[in-house]
Amino acid sequence: MTTEKTTENTTTMRKTYDVRTHGCQMNVHDSERLAGLLETAGFVDLASVPPAERPEVADVVVFNTCAVRENADNKLYGNLGQLRQAKLRNPDMQIAVGGCMAQKDRGTIVERAPWVDVVFGTHNIGSLPALLDRAAHNKRAEVEILESLERFPSTLPTRRDSAYSAWVSISVGCNNTCTFCIVPSLRGKEQDRRPGEILAEIEALVAQGVVEVTLLGQNVNTYGVEFGDRLAFGKLLRACGQIEGLERVRFTSPHPAAFTDDVILAMAETPNVMPSLHMPLQSGSDKVLRDMRRSYRSAKFLRILDTVREHIPDAAITTDIIVGFPGETEEDFQATLDVVREARFSSAFTFQYSIRPGTPAATMPDQVPKAVVQGRFDRLIALQEEVSWAENRRLEGGQVEVLVAPAEGRKDAQTRRLSGRARDNRLVHFAVPEGAEAPRPGDLVTVGVTYGAPHHLVADAALGGGAYALRRTAGGDAWAALQADPSSSGKPKVSLGLPTVGRPAPAAAVPACAPR
Repeated sequence: MTTEKTTENTTTMRKTYDVRTHGCQMNVHDSERLAGLLETAGFVDLASVPPAERPEVADVVVFNTCAVRENADNKLYGNLGQLRQAKLRNPDMQIAVGGCMAQKDRGTIVERAPWVDVVFGTHNIGSLPALLDRAAHNKRAEVEILESLERFPSTLPTRRDSAYSAWVSISVGCNNTCTFCIVPSLRGKEQDRRPGEILAEIEALVAQGVVEVTLLGQNVNTYGVEFGDRLAFGKLLRACGQIEGLERVRFTSPHPAAFTDDVILAMAETPNVMPSLHMPLQSGSDKVLRDMRRSYRSAKFLRILDTVREHIPDAAITTDIIVGFPGETEEDFQATLDVVREARFSSAFTFQYSIRPGTPAATMPDQVPKAVVQGRFDRLIALQEEVSWAENRRLEGGQVEVLVAPAEGRKDAQTRRLSGRARDNRLVHFAVPEGAEAPRPGDLVTVGVTYGAPHHLVADAALGGGAYALRRTAGGDAWAALQADPSSSGKPKVSLGLPTVGRPAPAAAVPACAPR
């Protein structure tokens, strides 16, 4: 199916695309690149077509898959099965599967779902348009999986989802060997971008109206391993602080084993680096951490948190925890609960361990029964809810600065509130006083917190004469400009990629900046 775009003199037929993303922030950013590639190849986003003219299924559907989340393969093949009838109705429609599941399963995907046209891996997302053309010409499935990265993905065109916020990759791959994780075998060894290229990309984004960037890497705090500078990540954070117009810098995810004091000091001394930290715990049991091949222990983890809070008292710390790892005893699980009580995480992403074929943990003895895992999981959730709620209640009566978002709150329309993220990344739903100027997504507001719920803050103080201050930003201007442009479909135009990956020349190193 195609969509028609009519002008005064011409009618052009343009095919539609639909990129469906599963998994982590890396995949979200990769999907922005896939969208940029397809836009550059002449396709239009299915969601941008007016509802009355929108086909039920796009001409090209791309699944950007995850191999880490539970039941990832069942979800993929279930979604592919749902598209089979659409493919039978329209043989010219094309289905592509990329990402970590494609890298892992390769030709198996076409064997299980012969109606798939293209399978591509994590190292060659830039090949998608050519593979689609080749599959259409040859009338057969095209499977291309590279074993290593040939060029850094940031060299590719990108269509960002947001006008005011952006992902920026600083590295790809991982050098760790955690026994539960299949990512290193799918994304390869760590490769780092040159510091100057990262900063040039951020400066280009700021020039387009971006006010917030999130630095991405499998282990951001090992950034610099390729060029022998173990302090490179802290230097990069400080250099981000020198970029005029950049309001907020975030990063994800660090590894506790490599988290050093210089990074904590860079966070504390760089005003636009946000006081939020995602620090994956995985388990509070030292025995389980050894079995996971996590090269830190619970005491070191808690010392890191103490140091962070010493220098950044208002930091909100989140984490990942796996329940039911092979061999986990009740005593081990109690150790995890003890760390959660002491760590006082603002929130936690909790997972029930499930076997991932191809990982060392998949063949470990003493797999924990599902019923036991479920019971422990429920107890962990209950404890973390209690901790999160208490931590959020502590903020009642204070003020927070919120970067306004277009669709963070599901009930905003009913409650007549707007939503966004505080500096510490907590979700905030806030009221705008009657007669006051309303903020746009991308603007910043300072509001008074009236209630701390387990998963968000409510800031209605302005309704009773309390705090409400609006600061217009270039991000809000960029968002407003998109809404006024009928051809934008609400997303920024495709931006060209920036070079490249490899060992930097000495001149490219980022100098340390004086503390401020």
